[in-house]
Amino acid sequence: MDKPFRRRDLLGIRNLSAAEIVGILDTAENFREVNAREIKKVPTLRGKTVINLFFEASTRTRTSFELAAKRLSADAVNISVTSSALTKGETLIDTALNLDAMSPDCIVVRHSSAGVPHQLAKVSKAAIVNAGDGANEHPTQALLDAMTIREHKGKIENLQVAIVGDILHSRVARSNIHLLTKLGASIRVAGPKTLVPNDFQFLVEKDLHVAANVEEAIDGADVVMILRIQRERQDSAYFPTLREYAVHYGLTQERLNLAKSDAIVLHPGPMNRGIEIASDVADSSRSLILDQVKYGVAVRMAVLYLATGGNPA
Repeated sequence: MDKPFRRRDLLGIRNLSAAEIVGILDTAENFREVNAREIKKVPTLRGKTVINLFFEASTRTRTSFELAAKRLSADAVNISVTSSALTKGETLIDTALNLDAMSPDCIVVRHSSAGVPHQLAKVSKAAIVNAGDGANEHPTQALLDAMTIREHKGKIENLQVAIVGDILHSRVARSNIHLLTKLGASIRVAGPKTLVPNDFQFLVEKDLHVAANVEEAIDGADVVMILRIQRERQDSAYFPTLREYAVHYGLTQERLNLAKSDAIVLHPGPMNRGIEIASDVADSSRSLILDQVKYGVAVRMAVLYLATGGNPA
C-alpha cells in the first residue's frame, strides 16, 4: 500500500495539500473493506500502541479511534482524565512526557483548548493525532465527511456545500471549509449573525460565501451540513431561545426542498433533534448521518496506519 501521507502528526487540515487529503481518503477506501468482513481485523499495526487521551466527552470519535486501532491489531489504551494525575496538579506537558516515556507509537488527543495537540507534538516522540482542539480544528471529522460525500456523489470538485449553524464555535466547520475548498467545492455558510465570524481570512475566500440567511445557503446545494449548537463553548447568549433558533435556522423538510433533489444531509453529531434538525429530515433517506459514523472508522484506521508507519494489510 503506497503511503501518500508522510507526516508524523495529523494536527489539522489547514496545512495539508489536496494530494495528501486525497491520499488519506484513498487509504481509507482500502480499509473500508475490513469493516465489512466477518472477522474485522488485520495485522497491519501489530505491536504498535495507540493511546486515546480525551479531555472532553466523546462517544463517536473516541469509540471509532479505539475500534480503528484494534481492527489494525494495535494495542489501544484509553486514559480517563478524571482519574489521571492531571487532577493532582500535573501539567499537560508533564503528562505527555510521562506517556512518551512508555514508548507509545501514537497519542490521539482531544482537548477543549485550541493548540494542545500542537504543543504535545513539540515534546512527544509519538505521532500526535488531533481528535478536536477547542474551536480550532477536527481533521478526522472533515475527512470522514469528505469520504461520505465522495462515496455518495462520486466527487467533491464543483459541488455546492451549505454549512449551517454555529460556525463561530465549530471546529468541524473550520476543518471542512479547509478540506472541501482544497478539493474544489464551493461553500456557503449561514447562521445567526452572532455565530458567523466576520473574519474569514484563514479561508480560501473565493470559494466561500456568507449567505444572508439559511434559505440562501441551502438553495441549489448538493450537500447540506448541519452543525450542532456548541453550548459548552458559549459564554454568552448568542440567540434568544432554542425554540427561536429552531424556527429560523433549523433544517426542516421545507428548507431541504430548496436544495437539489438529490442533495444529501450531514451532521457531525450528537444531534439536537427538533432544534438544528427536524427528526423527519434526520431519519430520511437523504440523511447520511449514520454513514458518516461508519466511514469514520475507516478514516481513522487510515490515519493511524499512515501516522505510525504500519505494514500493508
